[in-house]
Amino acid sequence: MKKKLKNVIERIRKAAEISGRDPETIRLVAVTKTVSVDRVAEAIDAGVTILGENYIQEAREKVTALSSYPVSWHFIGHLQTNKSKYVVKFADLIHSVDSLKLAQSIDKQAKKINKIQKILIQVNIGEENSKSGISVQNARDLIKEMSTLQNLSIKGLMILPPFFNNPEKVRPYFVEIRNLRDRLKKENIPNVSMNELSMGMTGDFEVAIEEGATLVRIGTAIFGERN
Repeated sequence: MKKKLKNVIERIRKAAEISGRDPETIRLVAVTKTVSVDRVAEAIDAGVTILGENYIQEAREKVTALSSYPVSWHFIGHLQTNKSKYVVKFADLIHSVDSLKLAQSIDKQAKKINKIQKILIQVNIGEENSKSGISVQNARDLIKEMSTLQNLSIKGLMILPPFFNNPEKVRPYFVEIRNLRDRLKKENIPNVSMNELSMGMTGDFEVAIEEGATLVRIGTAIFGERN
């Protein structure tokens, strides 16, 4: 695993340098869904500092088991409103907020534990029925509504673009979300910073970095194929 992780970090560095970016501005989120606690611990020992979980129950078990490790936990999966009370207890950043109802629930739960919860807004860039996310057209209005919630801090956008075997076919989606981010940033909406772009996975993260990704969510290239 050390070798695989080193390879991924090197690829991130090269992609950043090719596009004239500082590699330090891109953070690796190691996607640990279905990965055992022992292997996650191995990844932390190898240098992983941010872990991304998709499922609440699995995340809670790992957060408890690995509580002695100085790592940051991100929640990257689809979040149901009734599970928000669990996620605010461990997540430094929630990538997948896509409705006012969910945002209000997270805000309410964060207030209970005196926390300002950092979130990203998930945009359904490919308008796919199988995926969550707000449409590009409605993102601005939703963000303006969410910006009034006192215990949330909106940090940027996240996408799961349509899948293609050729990463170049995904590039237009990365460009579109970056342009949306830049437009929103210019509006200077209170409580909204729009500095983060969570995009790019094992098959296309280099292209995502070239187009402005600040968080890349990588699992397979580190842990191998899942069962």
